[in-house]
Amino acid sequence: MTVIKDSKLRVMSSLDLEQVLEWRNHPNIRRYMYRTHEITIDEHRKWFDLASKNRGITLLIYEQNKKTRGVVKISQATCAQVADWGFYLAPNSPKGTGRNLGTTALTYAFTQLELHKVCGQVIAFNKRSIDFHKALGFAEEGRMQEQHFDGKKFHDVVYFGLLRDMWQSAEED
Repeated sequence: MTVIKDSKLRVMSSLDLEQVLEWRNHPNIRRYMYRTHEITIDEHRKWFDLASKNRGITLLIYEQNKKTRGVVKISQATCAQVADWGFYLAPNSPKGTGRNLGTTALTYAFTQLELHKVCGQVIAFNKRSIDFHKALGFAEEGRMQEQHFDGKKFHDVVYFGLLRDMWQSAEED
């Protein structure tokens, strides 16, 4: 899994807020989030301010061919070497952008942040994200039955994990 030459991650700044909010509120993004309401600019600023001050959270913008194409959040919690990740792409990004965002973000997580493990959570009806995690080498580590309520019904949440050693093995293949 190689990173495309003209792609990079950079730290998210307040100048990115409007663009990221537009992506986040897009119906094709919002429907797969735990909170599916349209986020206001005030909510978004408050989230960014709190996350930016938290040393365990890294907010990144993914760029491909000098165009912003996605956002990545890496959250270290109880163990500094283990983190959860979340991400989404700009709507209508070119085919293959997601795979490259994932590869670039995981390379960053394991090499720059020196993480031991990256974890992900996917609401079970998001088959595309489940397949995406598996394609990147994540192992399904569990399923919490009816863990998320979307306002109408309960959904399972699938938990994934990827160890640095497994990532390095996949990189060497």
